[in-house]
Amino acid sequence: MIEPAETHYAQSGDLSIAYQVFGEGPIDVVFVSGFVSHQELAWDVPFFRAVYERLGSFARVVSFDKRGTGLSERTLGFGTAEERMDDIRAVMDAAGVERAAIVGVSEGGPLAVLFAATYPERADALVLWGTFARLTSAPGYELGMDPEAGDGFVALLRSRWGRGQALRWFIHHLPDDPDTDVFVARCERNACTPAMVAEIMSANFGIDVRSALPTVRAPTLVVHREGDPVVPARLGRFLAEHVQDAAVVVAPGDWHVSCAPGNEDDLLDVVEEFLTGERPIHDVAVDRVLATVLFTDIVGSTERAAALGDRAWRDVLDRFRVGVRRELERYRGREVNTRGDDFLATFDGPARAVRCAQSIATVSRPLGLEVRSGLHTGEVELQGDDIAGLAVHLGARVAALAGAGEVLVTSTVRDLVIGSGLEFADRGRSELKGVPGEWQLLAVIAA
Repeated sequence: MIEPAETHYAQSGDLSIAYQVFGEGPIDVVFVSGFVSHQELAWDVPFFRAVYERLGSFARVVSFDKRGTGLSERTLGFGTAEERMDDIRAVMDAAGVERAAIVGVSEGGPLAVLFAATYPERADALVLWGTFARLTSAPGYELGMDPEAGDGFVALLRSRWGRGQALRWFIHHLPDDPDTDVFVARCERNACTPAMVAEIMSANFGIDVRSALPTVRAPTLVVHREGDPVVPARLGRFLAEHVQDAAVVVAPGDWHVSCAPGNEDDLLDVVEEFLTGERPIHDVAVDRVLATVLFTDIVGSTERAAALGDRAWRDVLDRFRVGVRRELERYRGREVNTRGDDFLATFDGPARAVRCAQSIATVSRPLGLEVRSGLHTGEVELQGDDIAGLAVHLGARVAALAGAGEVLVTSTVRDLVIGSGLEFADRGRSELKGVPGEWQLLAVIAA
């Protein structure tokens, strides 16, 4: 029997992230829960206790409350994808976990996907339980739900939050009695506020990590219920079809997650066998990661150099490079190379990359320079200190289409910065030289 663990705090920037460590075993597991959680009350919810006890029987488990929920910092909102990945890294570091199997349930699944793709050196395996890459339908993705249904559901969820009714839509087979109603209401109020649950659910309808699926290299298992009324099974099958060599088990059942005794034993058996069986582990050097590629260059540099003369132009370029490198350090970018007046850099988060590009444009104007930038998020191949791959070509082609002072991005970047407050203007679809298909491009609107 696994007993409830003590709650600790990890520092993620200025935020405190609540986490627990429990269980024993030869492997480490990081459990990424659904849209809300509470580290201490979860032990009294039959579904979570069953999962915790099973995982803890064969592994050391780290679970945590995502920012904005439970015992973690609740003052700074939902957070961007990269901020929430930072929280996972902070919790792993605080718990002394270098690498682990990442188990993502429901809304925790997309975050688990992004983490495994961005930090493959820290993800030994990936389990996706009742989750999705995108909830709502889109051109070429008719599997999703009607986008217009989201607003009504968010409003209904907010109006019923804290009364013991809302969580029952997600956690099925809870006892139908007054005492349970009181307990569920307490769980809702302690997990987050009505305003926060509305923010989280609104953000969920905008999540789209489809572009990250092909970049996942960790051994992956997808488990789902055939009749899941919250996340349809077809969305789970889509995950399995687009993650390389993923295994999928769609089991009978008409619930999302269940609190009925024994109802989740079949999927827990599958997960345990997957995590404890013979699986390929990443014991080789990581050579492909999900990253955001940033290209910058100075508009009209030749004319500017001619007007200033060689010596003055060299002085301006030196000051420009100092400014760019200062902004790269500020936003955790990695300089890959620079040639003449351009820079190529990578980031582990797209919102940071966009804000860095904006800052580079701003700090360059006092030098009399206009900088254009192009960004794309995708899989890059690591070649020593250099990078290669389609994402690099895309970033370069996008930058070439940007105007003076403009930050131009692909729709992939836009889809991954939900919750960042960044706004975009549609620039239509374009063919990019040497890159197949048409790509939707967007200009970042200056704050």
